[in-house]
Amino acid sequence: MSVNDGGKTVIRTLPISALERMQNFRDPRQEWRRLVAELLGTFFLVLVAAGAGMMAEAFPGQVSRSAAVVAPGLMVLAVILFMGKIAGAHLNPVVSLAFALRGDFPWRRVPAYIVVQLAGAALAGLFLAGVVGVSASYGANYPAAGYSSVSAFWMEAVLTLGLVSVILGTASGAQNVGLFGAFAVGGYIALAGLWGSPISGASMNPARTFGPDLVAGNFTDFWVYVAGPLLGALAAVGLAYVLRGRGGGRSGSTAAQGELFTEVSVPDQA
Repeated sequence: MSVNDGGKTVIRTLPISALERMQNFRDPRQEWRRLVAELLGTFFLVLVAAGAGMMAEAFPGQVSRSAAVVAPGLMVLAVILFMGKIAGAHLNPVVSLAFALRGDFPWRRVPAYIVVQLAGAALAGLFLAGVVGVSASYGANYPAAGYSSVSAFWMEAVLTLGLVSVILGTASGAQNVGLFGAFAVGGYIALAGLWGSPISGASMNPARTFGPDLVAGNFTDFWVYVAGPLLGALAAVGLAYVLRGRGGGRSGSTAAQGELFTEVSVPDQA
């Protein structure tokens, strides 16, 4: 700040406030805020996604399949609205990878995001097992009886293709719809679950399946819930390029990283 002191111009340096430090997009000291937000958001997502199946086992007839698949969509909607501006609200390893492949998210942040997503899912599984008192396997995802793991794999791949396409589409410059993107993503998760869950559980998220599997000690067909979502996310990134060109614009980067921590120096892309 410049002030006039007896005809002389004196430049004084003001102390940097906490808010200004938060707004320093390149400050690595703010990374812990993103990671705490991702851990907390993934915890709540798995809490309702896995918790629905476990509560249904503990209280027969109290939780319908429709309620069980709509609840995660509503939770994702809430999480995006309350912490999306902090960390992007990925809540899903394949979403972090998709944003990075699009150039909207720095690759150096991906490993830590995935670690805290898995940790949040595991904490949710532990909490549910301790409180609800039934095996966490009731909250995990497995191929339906009479269906092969390959069928479940393809179902997860296609459902995740749609999910990541919605996420990338509502985060792009041309289609950016602000907070309404939360309703699109939450609505898609509920819709996909309503029709696709009987075969594979409609996980679309390796972390969501990892948490209860880890606590239950049962990783039967876990590969389905890693490979399927990963293939779907990769296909969605390719489709996004076909529809909208390369990523890396301000809108996409802001959606992926959160408005407080955006690192981008290129104009919006279509």
